Amino acid sequence: MVALPYHNVDCSLRALAGKAEGFGRHAIGGLHGAVYAVTNLNDDGCGSLREGCRRKEPLWIVFEVSGSIQLLSILRVSSYKTIDGRGQRIKITGKGLRLAECEHVIICNLEFEGGRGEDADGIQIKPRSRHIWVDRCSLRDFDDGLIDITQESTDITISRCHFSMHNKSLIIGASSSSISDRCIRVTIHHCFFDGTKQRHPRVRFAKVHLYNNYTRSWGIYAVCASVESQILSQCNIYEAGKKKLVFKYLTEMAADKEEGTSGWIKSEGDMFLNGAQPCLLQDGGCACLFEAHEHYQTWTMEPASSALKAALQRCAGWQPITRPSDCLGGH
Repeated sequence: MVALPYHNVDCSLRALAGKAEGFGRHAIGGLHGAVYAVTNLNDDGCGSLREGCRRKEPLWIVFEVSGSIQLLSILRVSSYKTIDGRGQRIKITGKGLRLAECEHVIICNLEFEGGRGEDADGIQIKPRSRHIWVDRCSLRDFDDGLIDITQESTDITISRCHFSMHNKSLIIGASSSSISDRCIRVTIHHCFFDGTKQRHPRVRFAKVHLYNNYTRSWGIYAVCASVESQILSQCNIYEAGKKKLVFKYLTEMAADKEEGTSGWIKSEGDMFLNGAQPCLLQDGGCACLFEAHEHYQTWTMEPASSALKAALQRCAGWQPITRPSDCLGGH
């Protein structure tokens, strides 16, 4: 039986807080704040999502309506917020969310689709944000990326998300000139990359732990390691379509170095299907890689299998689950 994580986080409204695995495990969102109810689908104004996200105090944001929120501009999320889509079906469209210089944000059970225009990413995590958890979200069809993690943003977990109908899925590290991105640490687990073309993820400088993800039918590569990145890939499922290359290495030169370098990928227990070709580097570079247990002691991981593959197709992304009651009481 597949043991998907977070089996207990839906027992009460705020049980999510602090329950992420991996680098984002300390994210508490709006645990200590009032419950804020989104009562309409307007871009702004009283009862809107934007109004709740701009408030400075901690808030646990829930939805009393279902439907699409057409954002006319990027929606900036302030610190200590939980955007909790359980109990409704909310689609963010037009533009996406920006987590800029904020901390302790949880985004759960939302859909992101149809972002248009310049700088149209589903979720931008930049600059200098930390303790972020994105859980059980479906992301597809934006003009730019689906999730961007750049500009010194760190201690982030992306879990049980479904990425589809897209080219550039998830980038970590902005450019080879952004040497301060060496601080970035990200965990990605139990996600389903469903026929997206590239960046599952693409990484510069950062430490990234991938486990129990399912990536299929990519268009260029599955995972890309560039300048100084360290990627630990454990018990993932890589199922090729027409393109067979799983791991790609791109050489870039850090702004404070005189020679270019790619990154490193260590593969442990990964499953390669339909002719998928891992093509790991054999130059001893894996000695530079971090070990997950150096940063956190436990994580829910099991061997890659056909049962895990089936479970991720069923359970990644937005889920029709009931919103739990608030055992701590509303405010």
